[in-house]
Amino acid sequence: MNQEIINEVREFVKRECEKPTSNYGHEPFEFHFKPAVKYAKELSEKLDADKEIVVISTWLHDIGSIIHGRENHHETGAEVAEEKLKELDYPEEKIELVKGCIKNHRSSIGNPRSTLEEKIVAEADALSCFDDIPGLFQVAFKYEDKDRKEGIESVKSKIQNQWESLHFEESREIIRPKYEAAMKILN
Repeated sequence: MNQEIINEVREFVKRECEKPTSNYGHEPFEFHFKPAVKYAKELSEKLDADKEIVVISTWLHDIGSIIHGRENHHETGAEVAEEKLKELDYPEEKIELVKGCIKNHRSSIGNPRSTLEEKIVAEADALSCFDDIPGLFQVAFKYEDKDRKEGIESVKSKIQNQWESLHFEESREIIRPKYEAAMKILN
């Protein structure tokens, strides 16, 4: 693995999250990106994927949302990733793999995932929500303007949807205790 590139990418994402122009403030770095990368590493080892591609893609998967907003962030994120990785002299063929992971990470879009690495990035993104249930409530109340009852239903629905979107049994094994605990509390 090219740890130097991974470190550069991680620091880039951190700086973008810390900017006053960040759409969601600095919190996504700590509460979304870091857990997603943790799960991405674990899954790439268990499933024998290209860990470098998976880790770089996971660090960058939501960068479009941070910089440009949520709408089409899979597309804007792939563009930002390409620009940043070219700046770091990352190989073109690997940039294309990273872009594919970013473009296909969103469950709600339904893009087909053609590589193991694309599937892992999407899974890691889904798994990270189980580590940040307070953040799901924050989105429901602050960004979606829901009342308490609507917020609970929204969070419950998001957790259920993420659980149902999991493709790998390894992912379900990793997250089952958190999923069951969350559903017990929310019910």
